[in-house]
This record gives sequence, C-alpha cells and structure tokens, in this order.
Amino acid sequence: MIINSQFDSGNIHVIRADQPNDIQLSINKDNQSDFYQWFHFKLHATPFVEHVLYINDLAKSAYPDGWRGYKAVASYDREQWFRVDTEFDGDTLRIDFTPEYDSVYFAYFAPYSYERHLNLIADAQMSFDCRHELLGTTLDGRELNLLMIGEDADHKNKIWVTARQHPGETMAQWLIEGFLTRLLDEDDGTARALLENNQFYVVPNMNPDGSARGHLRTNAAGMNLNREWAEPSLEKSPEVFHVLKKMEQTGVDLFLDVHGDEALPYNFVAGTEGNPNYGERIANLEEAFKQSLMACTPEFQDTHGYPKDAPGQANLTIACNAVGHKFDCLSYTLEMPFKDNADLPDESFGWSPARCHQLGEDLLVAIRAVSVNLR
Repeated sequence: MIINSQFDSGNIHVIRADQPNDIQLSINKDNQSDFYQWFHFKLHATPFVEHVLYINDLAKSAYPDGWRGYKAVASYDREQWFRVDTEFDGDTLRIDFTPEYDSVYFAYFAPYSYERHLNLIADAQMSFDCRHELLGTTLDGRELNLLMIGEDADHKNKIWVTARQHPGETMAQWLIEGFLTRLLDEDDGTARALLENNQFYVVPNMNPDGSARGHLRTNAAGMNLNREWAEPSLEKSPEVFHVLKKMEQTGVDLFLDVHGDEALPYNFVAGTEGNPNYGERIANLEEAFKQSLMACTPEFQDTHGYPKDAPGQANLTIACNAVGHKFDCLSYTLEMPFKDNADLPDESFGWSPARCHQLGEDLLVAIRAVSVNLR
C-alpha cells in the first residue's frame, strides 16, 4: 500500500500503513497555524479487500463537532465524489472502504483544484459580458483573480461575491461555478435582467495559496483572512488588501461572502445585526433576500444558523461585518455544510458539488428580488 498527498490541496501524514485493516493517519496543520481539519490523499490499494483507515488526534482539530455525523468523500476518477462509511469516537475518524479499483482518493469535501480555478477564470473571460482583472499576487506568487461582469455604469448596483477565504471550504467555489454559469448564460432571462441594472465583481478564490497547500483556514502566512478586514497588509494578508482596495474604488451595494460550516448540516446566511449602522433598511433587505431564496429552493432555510450579534457588538474584522459597515450595504455570509443538508438528505452523495452548483444558480433569483431596493 502507498498513500500519497503530494499534489494540489493534498494533506495527510502517514503514521503506519502496512496492513489494510489498520491504516493509521493524521492531518497536518496549516502552515504557521494550529488549524487542521482538511485532508486529501490517494490510496494505492488492493481491489476488493476491505481497508480500514483511522485519522487520529481529531479532538484537537479546528472543529471537533464537525466530525460527528460526518461521512468522508471518495473518488476513483476525481470527478464524482461519493460518501463512504465513516465513524467518529470523539478523537479518531474511522473510514471503512473496499475499493473496486487499484487507487482511490479520499477528501474532507470534493476538492476544487487550482487548475480548475484557472480554467474557470479563462472560460469566464471569453463571455461577452465578462472582463478579467488581476488584482495582485499572493505570498506564494499565485494570481488573485477578479471577474467583472456587466457594463460599467454609475446607475448600476455594485454587487460583490467572494469565496474561499477559508481554502478548505471548497463547496464555496463549487457554488461560484454554478453562479457564473447562469450569470454568463446569454439565454437566461434572469441573468439578462440582472445585468441591465447591476454590475458584478466576483472573486472565485480569495485564498489560492491555502487552497494549493491543503490548508483548512489560513493563507501561506498562517493568517485567517476572514479576520483581516480591519487592517489587511501586503505582508500578511495581501488577498484582503487587494480586494478591499478594489471595493473602495467601485463601491459596494451588496456583498455575499461564501463559506462552508463544519458542524451545521444546513444552508444558511449570517447578517450584520451587530453592526453600529444596522437599521430597518438593511433588515428589510435581509428578509427579502431570505424569503426569496427559500421560495426558490428547498435547499435553503432560516431556522438553523449562527446566533445573531447583539446591537453594536459585531466583529468588524470579519468580511461580512466590515464591508456591510464600511459601505452601509446588505452584506451576508452564506454558509453551506460539509456533511449534508439535513432538510433534504442524500445518503450517497451528501451535500455535493452538483447541489452547490444549483444553489449558486438559485442565488440570482434572490439577488434580483432585492436589487431594485439596494440603494
């Protein structure tokens, strides 16, 4: 048996792998950080022999509660990712799997590679309505890409969408792929109507370094980008620095920051109730957005989510709060599960890239519902 993780977003440490029924593993920490939870590796196995993999020391991982009720994903072809039998005892994750082929990949969630990201940017820029801007480079020298969609005009709302500040939350970029697919579809009436009065600024991957390195939550310098929005720096958080600088140039009328949640098996949003300038206008926009999305898809709900901040108690280092406060705009963090949507479970695939893709398409309906009242 051979276990390998020397590839894009790979992460695993092999403790022992000499018996198929006792493969002992652990997860490497993010660089210069204590965060760890993301894993992605390849197992060269013996077909039709049961393999038992143990991932250890998870009681100290970033989100121990995220392992309860969780099932790992596996793939033979790196295209279709399916759920496998998984148990958690409070510290160790056990994966029981009998492979049908000579090699199989395992991951925390379906990976979204940097190569696929580059393809997404390249394909999008071929659209008549889209332009690609290089905002800058990361600490590892990768591109920070921005897609600008729609003709620039002063009367248009400026709608910003960002994803993967936390690189292990790959479902965020799967959603962006669906979002862009529909928004750039010249035959889609909703997209065409939106582009008449709105201009979109989309950053599909805010953290390409962490994504390639196999991090859960941080960039190359070990910085949690979603705590850098008060004072980003070129030395530690150039990703946020460049995006915020561009936001200041364009203005922001609506901001969606797309994430994944390890523990909660639901799709939900978190708003800016704790911001000092939060008021009736933003509250009404929030409610209209949520009601529209719930009417559009059963994948979204507003019962389960994060506790709301008390008035004036928002953490303004977080993107959603910082942007909502700075630009006095509707600003949401959109969260998706690593596990499954408990309201609409799928035993074989759980929450999946295809469902992320569809939710990304459905977001256009909710944006259209509020767009006429954003200013």
